[in-house]
Amino acid sequence: MPVEVTREVVEALLLAAARAHPCEACGVLLGEDDRVTSFAPARNVHPLPQTHFEIDPQALIDAHRAARASRSSGGPQVLGYFHSHPRGRAAPSPEDARMAAGDGAIWAIAAAGELTLWRSEASGFSPLSYCLVNG
Repeated sequence: MPVEVTREVVEALLLAAARAHPCEACGVLLGEDDRVTSFAPARNVHPLPQTHFEIDPQALIDAHRAARASRSSGGPQVLGYFHSHPRGRAAPSPEDARMAAGDGAIWAIAAAGELTLWRSEASGFSPLSYCLVNG
């Protein structure tokens, strides 16, 4: 079953990638189950942002706190992460594979105006199909 992603999120991810170029953009994917409904952009704090990304730890803490606070009311949860490859392909790199926790999180990767989704699993990344939905 494909992951559902709102059109607004796809546009926001591609815009974030374009604006960050030549550095990698990054952020947190929010929603519920396999439906991505929002994106929280974050500062890339990696010392080599042209070729690597590290989501600002405070942004991660804030996203997880907000998700915990809204869980009882059915608010958005942290589903995964986004980053761009300004000089690469929209696929996980060897560095991405080293960083991934294998926890089932969704990874969205943008490159050259293309967006792909992946599931971080214990055995590596698995490609995910997605369909655009209205917010």
